[in-house]
Amino acid sequence: MRSFASDNYSGVHPEIMKAIMEANEDHMSSYGADPVSAEAEQLFKAHFGEQAKIFFLTTGTATNTLILRHLCKSWNSVICSEDAHINVDECGSPESMGIKLMLAETKNGKITVETIKPLVPSEPDVHRAQPAVISITQNTELGTLYSLEEIKSICDFAHSKGLHAHMDGARIANAAAALGVTFKEMTVDCGVDVLSFGGSKNGCMCAEAAVFINPELGKDFEYIRKQNMQLISKMRYIGAQFKALFTDELWKRNAEHSNSFARKLAEKAGAIEGVKITRPVEANGVFAIIPEHAVEKLQERFPFYVWDEQTGEVRWMTSWSTTEEDIDNFCAALKKLI
Repeated sequence: MRSFASDNYSGVHPEIMKAIMEANEDHMSSYGADPVSAEAEQLFKAHFGEQAKIFFLTTGTATNTLILRHLCKSWNSVICSEDAHINVDECGSPESMGIKLMLAETKNGKITVETIKPLVPSEPDVHRAQPAVISITQNTELGTLYSLEEIKSICDFAHSKGLHAHMDGARIANAAAALGVTFKEMTVDCGVDVLSFGGSKNGCMCAEAAVFINPELGKDFEYIRKQNMQLISKMRYIGAQFKALFTDELWKRNAEHSNSFARKLAEKAGAIEGVKITRPVEANGVFAIIPEHAVEKLQERFPFYVWDEQTGEVRWMTSWSTTEEDIDNFCAALKKLI
């Protein structure tokens, strides 16, 4: 099966699989006290600063939710986009932890200081949940990118109001590659306090990380992680994946590949009569509207999601393993069905 449904459909990159196999030899200390995990943590610090606190987890939902749970008291809330993964795609996980989400209006998947302001009271109000965190997704669920200026503006506003700035970086590698910037430039230098770093969508297998750029905020997070069943006994297998991802810029190579193939897909599919590319292709997501009668037949050969049932908009995602042949076969099938 060749899929455009999600970058989660792709397998594990061979270099990462090799690293897992190499970590599988002999015995090592458990729960992250192994040399492989230690090396991976140092590679994270090379990107996010020696002060950063790094915690490995297995899923993006757990990483996002536990970070927010750690930063919020029971009367706090989190401001996010109405399209945010924590609002739409995490089965109420934040709410199950007692975290109230306050939804800011979005444009092209992004929130701005102007749309955040109405949700931040000028004075504490005992009758309202008090915002503690502003969460943004880079790149967004609509495939769009926050510029460095936009990220810094939101972080500066958050700090001026005593709030923390969280970035959901499920596809952070795609964003950094697309903008041509380093992780540091896009997070540390912009004022991001804590990051959910995604590996699974960029060639890893069950490898995510909570990166507390502000180390004070990471104090005692290890207990939240353990209490919520995310302290992995054989942590070396996660550490090995991140070690491979940061070696020879594999993260960047994978991201540049998937981003470039999204542009190729949009260009080739968009040239077919009856296909409308609906959003700018800024990372590795392509949004389009195609004739309704072609959707199900095309999905039988190439799985993908209908993004908006009302408008008929669909989403096609590329990954590190997408090939020219995949795109040629997909577009040929699409053209034939239309």
